[in-house]
Amino acid sequence: MTNEIRPFRIDIPAAEIEGLRARVSATRWPAAAGGDGWDRGVPAGYLRGLAEYWATGFDWRAEEAALNEVPQFRTEIDGQTIHFFHARSPEPGALPIVLTHGWPSSPVEFMKAVGPLTDPRSHGGDPGDAFHVVLPSLPGYGFSNPIGEAGFNLFGVARMWAELMRRLGYERYVAQGTDVGSGVAGMLPMVDPERVAGVHLSGTGAAPPFGPALDPAGFSGAERDRAQRFNRFREEGIGYLVLQSTRPQTLAYSLNDSPVGQLAWIVEKFHEWTDPAIDLPDAAVDRDQLLANVSLYWFTGSGASTAHAVHDGMRAWKAFAAQESGPPPKSDAPVGVAVFAADTTIRSLMDPDGAIEHWSEYGEGGHFAAMEVPNLLVEDVRLFSRSLR
Repeated sequence: MTNEIRPFRIDIPAAEIEGLRARVSATRWPAAAGGDGWDRGVPAGYLRGLAEYWATGFDWRAEEAALNEVPQFRTEIDGQTIHFFHARSPEPGALPIVLTHGWPSSPVEFMKAVGPLTDPRSHGGDPGDAFHVVLPSLPGYGFSNPIGEAGFNLFGVARMWAELMRRLGYERYVAQGTDVGSGVAGMLPMVDPERVAGVHLSGTGAAPPFGPALDPAGFSGAERDRAQRFNRFREEGIGYLVLQSTRPQTLAYSLNDSPVGQLAWIVEKFHEWTDPAIDLPDAAVDRDQLLANVSLYWFTGSGASTAHAVHDGMRAWKAFAAQESGPPPKSDAPVGVAVFAADTTIRSLMDPDGAIEHWSEYGEGGHFAAMEVPNLLVEDVRLFSRSLR
């Protein structure tokens, strides 16, 4: 194994960009049924408009250039190619932080947060809040492809991140994660207890999706609303998870062959998981940033590989749960949690002993907070981390 860290730049061949546009324009559209609402999935009228913009108005080269403004690298860890962004702060006392995205996302999700985190002085903040930002692509996502022989599991990814931070020379750092990335961040203190200064989580949920329904009567106020939303998600919103965790290869053919199929697969989640007060996905997040994320999936074949990553991750999780070995060991690292409007996170379930030091709840935003309300997420990370410096 080599510890070499190699510079990397995104440079999608022109033929692939033109091929994407041609495929989108040649889409064989299915018949619509049941009106044009979201109850059966992404409405045909909405998706046609978004696809037309993707093919004729979206500028991948502009998005690619913006991504390339942040230094990028690749390295091999435990047989897995890992791609990562690494933005060092100009502030000498900056605290390192590793940010971990989830599904159906990528490091594109955090791009609006990188500048304020690394250089708060230039973004109206306190330079004492500066971070050196490390932003990896999860195995099977983007340019962390292909998935290595070991497959995908949260504990293995946490070990990779610990090794990555060691290779970068960071002796003490904060971990932040969302969605599946919150699982990686939560495990980092277990695999790297001497160096993880704290863990900040977002994009968490009320309970495991395959578990029992919650009794809303056992909660009050905002927590009752979250319990009801969790039950609706459990009943109507986990079809994507069932399919990816059981038959990823069958799904892979469609996602790898149809860009509009890939677009719909991701856009549906941006509709369901973003701020409930906002009707359309590309109103909740920047349209070009959303399409940059989908384009990255298309160009790297990540629709197929992330389906397999979900499959491997769920198998590992179910195997762990079947051991009946009790809850995972507690860490001494301080924990912070940010809950946004679309989240189902319930404190009385997640933190029954009141051990979480930092807990914030916001009336806007959702699962993709770094895209929806980056200012709120950045400020919450800053608040949490001040006591760790």
